[in-house]
Amino acid sequence: MAALGLIAMTPALAESDFVTGGGALSANADLDFEVIIPRFISFRVGSTGGTEDLVQFNVAAADVGVSGPVSRSNASGAPINVALRSNVGNVNLSAAGSGAGLVSGGNTIAWSQINGTSDNAANLPVPAIGAAATPLTATNGVINESANWTFTYANSALVSAGTYTGTVTYTASAP
Repeated sequence: MAALGLIAMTPALAESDFVTGGGALSANADLDFEVIIPRFISFRVGSTGGTEDLVQFNVAAADVGVSGPVSRSNASGAPINVALRSNVGNVNLSAAGSGAGLVSGGNTIAWSQINGTSDNAANLPVPAIGAAATPLTATNGVINESANWTFTYANSALVSAGTYTGTVTYTASAP
């Protein structure tokens, strides 16, 4: 009697089909599959390998505050490579600068003096530093975009001599 109770509790482990008879025979058994894909966002701004890149502007003395935008002077002026891969649906892209701007001693250059453009502005624009997040629309729940971001220093004000430094943190986020 106890053995019958154990048999009744044993779960079915496989589907099977058993057929008999004359002529053509066919037996079918179903097998279920499941693939589990985790939610993720992969966002890279700059070089691969965990390196934090530097975008440097070297303004000539005669041009300070009078000659218009200045392009990147280090890395041969190369743009910054950016890649965003995500499977979480729409993503918000934002940029937050350290403090009120780039700092040299007690002097500051406002973050608004740093401007960026993207060669893929429709799908992976450069968000304005300190502005509201830029929404990016996913296709079938996925974003797989890359771009080259190019930065300029507006050079629209006469500022004190110094090496002004600061960090911008770019963030890709999803609900």
